Amino acid sequence: MSQKTNRGRRPLTVRRHVVQFSGGIGSFAVAVRVARRYGTRNLTLLIADTGIEDDDLWRFADDTSQLLGVPLTKVADGRTPWEVFRDVRFLGNDRLAPCTRLLKQVPCRTWMEEHADPADTLVYVGIENTPRDRARIPAIARNWKPWVTRFPLCGKWEPARTKQQLLDEARALGVTPPRMYELGFAHNNCGGTCVRAGQRQWKHLLQVLPERYAYAEEREEELRQLLGDVSILRARRGGESRPLPLGLMRER
Repeated sequence: MSQKTNRGRRPLTVRRHVVQFSGGIGSFAVAVRVARRYGTRNLTLLIADTGIEDDDLWRFADDTSQLLGVPLTKVADGRTPWEVFRDVRFLGNDRLAPCTRLLKQVPCRTWMEEHADPADTLVYVGIENTPRDRARIPAIARNWKPWVTRFPLCGKWEPARTKQQLLDEARALGVTPPRMYELGFAHNNCGGTCVRAGQRQWKHLLQVLPERYAYAEEREEELRQLLGDVSILRARRGGESRPLPLGLMRER
């Protein structure tokens, strides 16, 4: 790989390629592209276990590992998002989710600090090529400093691909995509109970995985008993915003 110079820094001689593997189709596609371009000898698939992922995410992760011949490097805080919310006394929502930082970013960064020298490591992130996702790139790159980040699906490696094309690509390689996509979810994270999702996804979860919705409703109610009138979702009407507990949305 050719050396790349960053304003005033010494050229980066890459010896390690770390894919932030979320278990989603975007990070799968990135892992495949990095393996094709640079080989797998110095490739790491770094994945964080939040404790509430759909079981099929781990089947998909294992299939990806076998396809590439690269073992998964799994890190974990040990808590679930619900336990994090209790410990920090804050219920995550679509504006602020401490679980992302504590269960994903911190464990992955700790591993990176111990195993990946910023002087010779590139970090790859599976951001898909949509306006909303591309807008996230500056913040992600900032948060990963001093490591240099790359976003292959949004760069000049190839023409833009739709999510459906990426799913079809996985099938063509003999890997069945995660079942959450088949169930109509846009992302394969937190088993469909991501607190950053909006009302549409939570309504969909109630329809297709009602037992999982019920579990989240119970956990939210426990936190409401502890923290007061808080909720994951908000009801907005006439310029006003009010808590919308999962139990109330289900009744509606």
